[in-house]
Amino acid sequence: MSFERTKTEIQRLVAEKIIPGASYAVIQGNRVEQAQVGVAELKPEIKPLWPHAVYDLASVTKVVGTTTVALQLMAAGQLAIERPVHDYLPAFENRQVTVLNLMTHTSGISGYIQNRNALPADELLAAIQKLPISQANLNHRVIYTDLGLILTGMIIEKILDQSIQTAVTERVLQPLGLPDATFKPVVAQAVPTTYSPKNGLLQGVVHDPKGQILGEHCGSAGLFASVDDLVQFAKLMLGQVTNPGVLTPATIESLYHDWTPNHHLRRSFGWNLWHMGSERTPIIFHTGYTGTLLMLDRESQSALVFLSNRVHPVAHNANFLPARRRLIAAWIADVVNNQPGGLV
Repeated sequence: MSFERTKTEIQRLVAEKIIPGASYAVIQGNRVEQAQVGVAELKPEIKPLWPHAVYDLASVTKVVGTTTVALQLMAAGQLAIERPVHDYLPAFENRQVTVLNLMTHTSGISGYIQNRNALPADELLAAIQKLPISQANLNHRVIYTDLGLILTGMIIEKILDQSIQTAVTERVLQPLGLPDATFKPVVAQAVPTTYSPKNGLLQGVVHDPKGQILGEHCGSAGLFASVDDLVQFAKLMLGQVTNPGVLTPATIESLYHDWTPNHHLRRSFGWNLWHMGSERTPIIFHTGYTGTLLMLDRESQSALVFLSNRVHPVAHNANFLPARRRLIAAWIADVVNNQPGGLV
C-alpha cells in the first residue's frame, strides 16, 4: 500500500511547525497503516505522543455521533427529516426550516448571540432557537454552522428522553466496541489543545466554547477518540464490516449522495461531499476545528484518519487550512494512483 504523498504532507505539517504532531491511519481495502509523527505537547513542556492517545474530535463529533443517531431514528420511523423543526422544538418559531435543512446546513440560520460564551446552557439553547432565518439562503445555500447539529441533538433528546451524548455513547460507541472513544476522557490520555501562561493547559476538556457550556447536551462537539476508534468507524462506513444495529448497509450507502433540497449543493446528510467526476461515487468527509479529518472513499475502499491538535499551543494558526487542503489533495492523488488504471 502506497500513500507516499499523504505521508509526505503529514511530515511536512510537523516539519514546518504547523502542528505539534499527529496520529493517523490510511486504509486501502483490508490493509491499514497507522503512524504517529511529532509530539503531543509543546508547552509548558514537550511531551511525546503515545499509543491510543485520544484527541478532541471537535466537529467530527457531528458525523460519528449525532448524525449516526439521527439516521438510526430516521430508519426506525421516529424522526421525519422533512418535518419542520418547530414540530419537535416548539420554541423554534420558524415553520419552514426542516430537520433535513439542519443536517445539510441549508437552514438559513444566521445572526450573532450576544455574550454567547458567557450564557448558561439553558439560555444558550433558548437563544439558538430564536435566531433569525435568511429566506434567501433557506434551501438554496450551504452555510456551515454548529447550530444545526446542536438543534438536531436537542430533537434527538426529545425523542429518546436522554442527553445527546448519552445517546451517542449507548447507540454508537458501545455497540461498535470503540476502545477509546468517550465524552469523558481520562485527562492523561487526552492530547492537549490550547495553552497560555494565564489559563494553563486545556487537556481532556472540549475546546469548543459551546461544547463547554452545553456539556452532555452538545451534539456538535465533545467526543474524544483515538485513531483506532476512527479506523473501526471508517470500516463500518466503507462497508467492510457490518453492524445493522448501528447503521444498515443501505443507510450507509445512501450517504454517498447529495441530500440537499435541490441535490446540487454538495452536502450529504451530516457529511460533506467531495466530487471526483459525474461517473464516480463522491467521497464523504468531515473536518474538525482542532485539526481533525476523516475522509472515506467507498469506491476505492480507502480512508484517511488524521488527528492533530493544531490549536496547540494557541488556536490562531493561519497556515493550517492551506496545509490541510494540500493534505486532502495528496490523499486524493494517492487514492487515484492506487486504483487499477490509476496514474503510475
